[in-house]
Amino acid sequence: MNNYIIQGGKKLDGSITINPSKNSALAILVASLLNEKKTTIANLPKIEEVYRVIEVFESIGVKTKWKNNSSLEIIPPLKLNWQKINKKSAAKTRIIILFLAVFLHKFNDFDLPLSGGCKLGRRTIIPHIYALEKFGLKIKIFADKLNVKYNKLSSCEEIVMYESGDTATANVILAASLIPGKTVIKFASSNYQVQDLCYFLKDLGVKIEGIGSTVLKIWGKEKIAKNIEYYLTEDPIESMFFLSIAAVTNSSITIKGCPIDFLELELLKLEKMGFNFEILKRYKAKNNHANLVDIKTFPSKLVAPVEKIYGRPFPGLNIDNLPFFVPIATQAKGETLIHDWVYENRTIYYVELNRLGANIRLADPHRVFITGPSKLKATEIICPPALRPSAIILVAMLAAKGKSILRNVYAIERGYQDLVGRLKKLGVKIEKTTNNF
Repeated sequence: MNNYIIQGGKKLDGSITINPSKNSALAILVASLLNEKKTTIANLPKIEEVYRVIEVFESIGVKTKWKNNSSLEIIPPLKLNWQKINKKSAAKTRIIILFLAVFLHKFNDFDLPLSGGCKLGRRTIIPHIYALEKFGLKIKIFADKLNVKYNKLSSCEEIVMYESGDTATANVILAASLIPGKTVIKFASSNYQVQDLCYFLKDLGVKIEGIGSTVLKIWGKEKIAKNIEYYLTEDPIESMFFLSIAAVTNSSITIKGCPIDFLELELLKLEKMGFNFEILKRYKAKNNHANLVDIKTFPSKLVAPVEKIYGRPFPGLNIDNLPFFVPIATQAKGETLIHDWVYENRTIYYVELNRLGANIRLADPHRVFITGPSKLKATEIICPPALRPSAIILVAMLAAKGKSILRNVYAIERGYQDLVGRLKKLGVKIEKTTNNF
């Protein structure tokens, strides 16, 4: 496993361009299997979780080919072979649950390995099952797999999501896209990756109304067969990652290509905490859907927010962006309450920052109180088995004076492409190594 060696405590400068969204990439990768012709994802990030999905693709007969080092061509076979699915790769990505919606259009009786991904508590697949059963599926849960059977698929004009989950909503959208008739999804997620998926499917000819709202209407097709090239939307979570780096290192940097529609509330919260920034430029993304901005940050004196900070489904503060307020709060004067109501275990990982000199008190499995500002100090930490908690440890290490070692960084590399090289462009002294210390 790789490690990062970081010399922290220095101000940064320069500019960075935001990469395409990890979560959009994974959903659209799986959605490409609904298309009987060639799909080209023009700006696919080269990250570990994308590699795991490609490994699953190859195991079931899908052909993939990288072009120009950033575009991936995907050509499904005439018949997928679900029995040969790479279970080891499947177990490393939670997005494997979306293969359920692909396989149901190919087979009326199949097994799907249970998924892995971040370890953040009880993240059940029940919302997926409750919704997909409305199409006529019978789903049994076993210790290591799902078994899915049906006699006939039918569209459904009222599917109420048990919870407004991004991946669960995507699963229902994928299922509805190839079931002729009208399907209506209520309490759907309207988050960025769901919108990106809908725009991709619309380009393939699927009629979808209500994109960006919590009610989606989908008219399924009998067949999708169209050569297509699609550009992914830039990643709001990566944008927040670099915003948090600027805040904790008290640096002036320029962050280019931030999807502003999915960052407005985060920026407002930061502004009220005293974070200084300026929007330099506004423009459209290459897919002509997302609205992008370039943001310049400035050294700031941070203060704790008056109200607690908590995540919500879009248009609330993004649940994946919430953790980045933890290292930011360590540098803010006063006490910050962060309420992470979604996951039982994620706040436990937040207190790892105490090893860097933070003052974080765990109130219960969902809430932490952070008292700042704290003078962070270098140390050695093993990454927790979750992407965002690992990323915020890295953020804090950049502010901690001295040499820190972050071990077993696979969780971070699941979601960030060439992170070491990109951080170096901002002046970060960081090296990746597999050596033992």
